Amino acid sequence: MSERRAKMKQSMALGLCLFVMVPMISKRGHKSPPAPPPDYKPVTVYDAARNPAKDLQDAMGEATRSQRRILLEVGGDWCVWCHIMDGFFEGHPALQKLRDSHYVTVKINYGKDNPNAEFLSHYPRIAQYPHFFVLDSQGKLLQSQDTGVFEHGRTYNSRKLAAFLKKWALREKQVKAL
Repeated sequence: MSERRAKMKQSMALGLCLFVMVPMISKRGHKSPPAPPPDYKPVTVYDAARNPAKDLQDAMGEATRSQRRILLEVGGDWCVWCHIMDGFFEGHPALQKLRDSHYVTVKINYGKDNPNAEFLSHYPRIAQYPHFFVLDSQGKLLQSQDTGVFEHGRTYNSRKLAAFLKKWALREKQVKAL
């Protein structure tokens, strides 16, 4: 009986060790996203002087903290449709709220003064501007989206934009109808 009891104690000790060690071992190679700066401010303008890699790192921290996805908006001040997009969101507060509650938006400048070629080389080629890239909070590309499909005459279609934003929002955050 004492041999059986000793084996049982050994089995329990081994089980306890595994219970403690497995989570520790599985986290060894896992890299946490950077914490957002305490005074994180979204990148809401196209600025050739900005560092898009740093902006993305900061956005990843904020997206992790706030449980949102990242929406990279690539364009420039030279881009007429980029200005139309900005005005469209400003003129549609519900759409802007939908975007801002589910995405950390980062504007990435593309222009003659700074095409951000190194940064953009990590993403699919862009045919026209503005262009959206949806990323998860770790920076993984989920969707490359040409915004021309949202155009309606000389403006944008709010239903199409809302459907896109809802489709790529985190599933855990329920998106209610506009």
